[in-house]
This record gives sequence, structure tokens and C-alpha cells, in this order.
Amino acid sequence: MKEQYAPYRITDLEEAERPRERLARLGPKVLSNAELMAILLRVGVPGENAVQVGQRLLQDMGGLVGLHRATYEEVCAHHGVGPAKAAQIKAAIELGRRLTIEKPEERPAIHSPDDAANLVKYEMSALEQEELRVMLLDTRNRVTGVVNIYRGSLNSSQVRVGELFKHTVRRSAAAILVLHNHPSGATRSI
Repeated sequence: MKEQYAPYRITDLEEAERPRERLARLGPKVLSNAELMAILLRVGVPGENAVQVGQRLLQDMGGLVGLHRATYEEVCAHHGVGPAKAAQIKAAIELGRRLTIEKPEERPAIHSPDDAANLVKYEMSALEQEELRVMLLDTRNRVTGVVNIYRGSLNSSQVRVGELFKHTVRRSAAAILVLHNHPSGATRSI
């Protein structure tokens, strides 16, 4: 019985199936997470191509959320990912976070609780402790800043009421929204 040949180098794949070429031809949305990771990793290790290393990294870290939560050192510790590749991965994640707050003139406006949640859930979902934040808004309900007020434990956070309003007054915010996460993933409505 003949064994199926599994390519272990990107160059073993047909050119049309290589991640960079597929991204150039079809756009990034069609690539799997492992293929996007392979573009950042660039090369694999003996016996595993970059896509396979990316897939293993994602599996070991608990997917994109786990990779987002992981420290630089934890990413470095994986076979096939050294300091340079770990730095590239963490930099890409940070660029994605910064994308939501790039231009002041394009600040998002908050019209519903979902609008506020969508702005912070990417970053706050990666937190391992409860945090309490204040989102500062201008007179048109555009976000002027998000301030971390308190970091609590795994399942609690307490804060003085005065801390909530200190930044509001200092930055002349017209309104605030109080935000906090649940590292356990549990959600509650108040």
C-alpha cells in the first residue's frame, strides 16, 4: 500500500496553494488562521512546514484568543518559534488592537451597549483578571479615550466611586461608560 505524501515545506505545495500566493490572489479573508500564521512565521522546521507550525502553535495556545493572552516568553517557548517570530506575532496582534483607535477624527460613536462592547471585547477578552475601565465620550458620543481604573482578582474588582469620575473631569468628557470583563467568560446584564 502506498503512503500519502505529506508536504513538509511550503515549496512542496503547488504555487497556487501557498499562503502568500493565495492571499495575493484571493485576499486575506479566505486564508485559515494557520495559513495567516504561516505568513508571519515565514518558514517551518524540519518535518513541518510553516502552516503546520502555525496550526500546532494555535492548537497549543488555545486558538487566537489564547495566543493573544500568551506572553512573549510563552510564544517563544514553542518549537519553531524563536524570539524574532514571537515578536512578529505579538506585534501583529498589537497592530490589530491599535487599528480600532487609529485616527481621532474617525473615532467611533457609541449608540448602544453593543457598540461599546465591540470596541473593547477584543482586548478585554484576553485579560486573565477582572478589570474596570471607563470609556470617555464627547458631546457626540464619540470615544475620546478608555482609561483602566482598576485591576482586580480572577473574579472580583472593587473601586472607589471618585476614581470613576476623576478622568471624566480631567479630560472634560461629556459622558462615560463603565466597562468590566469576566475572565471566566460568564456574562451578566445589569
